[in-house]
Amino acid sequence: MRVGMMSREYPPEVYGGAGVHVTELTRFMRQIVEVDVHCMGAPRDMEGVFVHGVDPELADANPAIKTLSTGLRMASAATDVDVVHSHTWYAGLGGHLAARLHGIPHVATAHSLEPHRPWKREQLGGGYDVSSWSEKNTMEYADAVIAVSARMKEAILDAYPRIEPDRVHVVLNGIDTELWQPRPTFDEAEDAGGSVLKELGVDPARPIVAFVGRITHQKGVEHLIKAAAHFDSDVQLVLCAGAPDTPEIAARTTALVEELQAGRDGVFWVQDMLDKSRIQEILTAADAFVCPSIYEPLGIVNLEAMACGTAVVASDVGGIPEVVVDGTTGTLVHYDENDPESFERGLAEGVNAVVGDSAKAKAFGEAGRDRAVREFSWATIAQQTVDVYRSLI
Repeated sequence: MRVGMMSREYPPEVYGGAGVHVTELTRFMRQIVEVDVHCMGAPRDMEGVFVHGVDPELADANPAIKTLSTGLRMASAATDVDVVHSHTWYAGLGGHLAARLHGIPHVATAHSLEPHRPWKREQLGGGYDVSSWSEKNTMEYADAVIAVSARMKEAILDAYPRIEPDRVHVVLNGIDTELWQPRPTFDEAEDAGGSVLKELGVDPARPIVAFVGRITHQKGVEHLIKAAAHFDSDVQLVLCAGAPDTPEIAARTTALVEELQAGRDGVFWVQDMLDKSRIQEILTAADAFVCPSIYEPLGIVNLEAMACGTAVVASDVGGIPEVVVDGTTGTLVHYDENDPESFERGLAEGVNAVVGDSAKAKAFGEAGRDRAVREFSWATIAQQTVDVYRSLI
């Protein structure tokens, strides 16, 4: 079997959870079947990877229209494959048209849903209606849809009731627990080649709370910064947050961080994308990782923190409760869009309770590592995905 994997993101250009998913799924799937990757962005010199750019005539078009032009090129290029698998609306049109053009099944993985992210209109303008159309077309006409969590399946069927439930298969996101595991920190990391924590000036004697993610409305970064004002006075925050969606959210985030830094010390904002080893040092050293997302189909970043042996304090939205077990691997905080202040207070209370009890934080971290190893193997997920393909051929 040869698979045509279609994605906006692929190394070295990986910006979020969908890109991580495609990267790891492809790596492990290649142990079972042949995989061609069709992606976007800069040229890659990799075997079996084909990069598709925007139609030059559309260089100044709305971003959604430019993206659709890459889908046309993907569809034309996806020859000699037995099944095509698209990820997110960015690649959905390519998968849909390739299936029709070449007479092959189309599988679509839903990592998020446009109807549940109305704030994207701030970023895309009228292009949001275009991306919403592309996703709807992808989901409704795909031969099979993969949901990355059980809650995501419910969301798909709610957003797109024309889809028959038996066409939606739950295949969880995963984690490579050999790559993501506890790493040396501070002086030990310095001896191993460098410590990002020492470079930042983080105090190893004080509790550390970490966040890693993009500055988008759905990731809840603004809620976290407001909550951090209520962290216990000795708690430090390492905020690895960059790539803002819009100038407006960038400006709001900057103002909030500056206000927080004016009111307390130990606030470290890292805006550049760090390599995995440096992220792993931060996660390992943290007494708690905070995920304040207001929308999250699963949340690979929580798995990454758990695999590094770190307790998690997270919102109870989407698929997060399928990853973070409340009272066992961390603490879940209820999110109510109509009461953001209670959510922010809950985040602060959850963080203070975990970092203030080192035995609890250690137990949560050990249980999280064990759960990541047992339940979220990429090898298993790759096989389950191939089984979906085989059911269609």
